[in-house]
Amino acid sequence: MKKVLGVVACAAVATSMVMGANAEDLIKVGFAQVGHESDWRTASTKSAQEVFSEENGYDLQFVDCDNDSAAQLEAVRGFIEQDVDYIIIDPIVATGWDTVLTECEDAGIPVVVIDRTIDDSDKYVSWVGSNFLTEGKACGEWLKEYAAAKGMDEVNVLVIEGTNGSSAQIGRTDGFKEVADAEGWTILDSQDGDFTQAGGQEVMESYCKSYEGQFNVVICQNDNEAFGAMDAMKAAGVSYGPEGDVVLVSFDGNKPAMESLLAGDLTAVFECNPLAAPTVEAVLQQLQAGETPEKETYMVEGWFANEDVVSSITIDGEEQPVTQMTDEVLANRAY
Repeated sequence: MKKVLGVVACAAVATSMVMGANAEDLIKVGFAQVGHESDWRTASTKSAQEVFSEENGYDLQFVDCDNDSAAQLEAVRGFIEQDVDYIIIDPIVATGWDTVLTECEDAGIPVVVIDRTIDDSDKYVSWVGSNFLTEGKACGEWLKEYAAAKGMDEVNVLVIEGTNGSSAQIGRTDGFKEVADAEGWTILDSQDGDFTQAGGQEVMESYCKSYEGQFNVVICQNDNEAFGAMDAMKAAGVSYGPEGDVVLVSFDGNKPAMESLLAGDLTAVFECNPLAAPTVEAVLQQLQAGETPEKETYMVEGWFANEDVVSSITIDGEEQPVTQMTDEVLANRAY
């Protein structure tokens, strides 16, 4: 996992958040963001812009890399040229990072990685994010208990994956498949929806034609893909949710998805907390003080369901609660 704090002009969208303060007194931070493909990503960006503001003592250079890996590498190199103090990276894909991280190291710029992980280099100070493998296992363990409670004789699954090669896609896929294989479920198909609503709809439209009447579970690896899947199933006359023919599940848990969960469109949601920026700021403050931060920090997350059918699940020997979505729970959501 890596540490990322960097921003550069990628696709001409780099913007300085400094407005009139003495720039020499501010901590210069570059943030190379994945893009703007989902509600989760919007919440992540907003959190960073709020935390790393001029009012809080930062000069934030922000680059939306629009899901372009080459542009993201260019953005990081731009941060090096700008001689920022720290670089933050949310890596689009998990590999191809060692060379540019070596360049950051040689320039003496600490890197903090957030959200997704980097698998081919350890030249970052700290990583802050989610355990995607655990999220995938949680989905599988919940479905195991739910299917038993509902008397589902067969579990025939369609998966709409996230961006191929991203650590979120890899972890959620592998974690769910581990449980599915152990339970003998049939995964009819698994295709890339690129973490977008349009991608989720396109894949689900194809599924509805190719697997008509054959599936009873759809796993979407983020909320926006689930919204697209809903549109496709509505158009195809397929019912979903706790009262429908298809169990529909998503990951992330932004407020619109939680509203859909409460409304009975989604059956379960597995949270991925986007508000990493305050934790990243704590890492930077440790570095400012000459201290050594933890190499990995996991965000606090939970599992949510429409019905009070499964109250807890066990993941790697640890019992974890499943929260029933209510008006009160929804009202207390921060994003």
